Amino acid sequence: MGRSKTAAGRETAKGGRTRGKRSLWRTLRRRVLQLLLVLILLPPVLTIVYSVVPPISTLMLARYVQFLWVDRQWVPLEEISPHLARSVITSEDSGFCSNDGVEWDALQDQVEALSEGERPRGASTITMQTAKNLFLWGERSYIRKALELPLALMLDAILSKERVLEIYLNIAEWGEGIFGAEAAAQAWFGKSAKDLSRVEAARLATALPNPLGRNPARPSAGHRRLAATNLARVRSAGPIFGCVPGN
Repeated sequence: MGRSKTAAGRETAKGGRTRGKRSLWRTLRRRVLQLLLVLILLPPVLTIVYSVVPPISTLMLARYVQFLWVDRQWVPLEEISPHLARSVITSEDSGFCSNDGVEWDALQDQVEALSEGERPRGASTITMQTAKNLFLWGERSYIRKALELPLALMLDAILSKERVLEIYLNIAEWGEGIFGAEAAAQAWFGKSAKDLSRVEAARLATALPNPLGRNPARPSAGHRRLAATNLARVRSAGPIFGCVPGN
């Protein structure tokens, strides 16, 4: 009888441990599913909020967390020089006003280049860069690029072209701790973003690929050539600026 009771006790204890493990796994699975649901819903919810509230970028947030200096002065798109908007669109995404947030032909070219062992370049639209700046991290990776696609399509579906451009021009990095067109115009040229000249706008636009290495106020010879090329392309661009106020 004693042995039976002992065996029964062991079975009970074993059953309790099994039920405890199952309960733990159910709880863990539920928490993981809840986290995934939050991660899926958070970007569209934030995008709706960002349709009326000035957002900050993940890079700005990282600097705030590290108690690093941040200069960003939000201004509406109407108070940013159309020269800058046109130069940025020409430099970064000439199809911005007409695409759905992704340049599929350019993306296909880059996928083909990757499959052939070449290093892919470009194919990142203004909307994709805005998605990256709002929701993702800065370091390049294929995972980040894959996440940019649905996020860019979501931004384009929820926000107007004018709002996407307004957000991008207000969160783009233009130097160490310098974010947005107004802060950049003040820092590099001592004037408001609405007063930028064509040349100043071209220098700012062509600094975007390397904002920490290019000085718009004192451009290198290479930077000057890029800005001159940008000016020529803006003049010959044709009707691609339909979503820019004043065009």
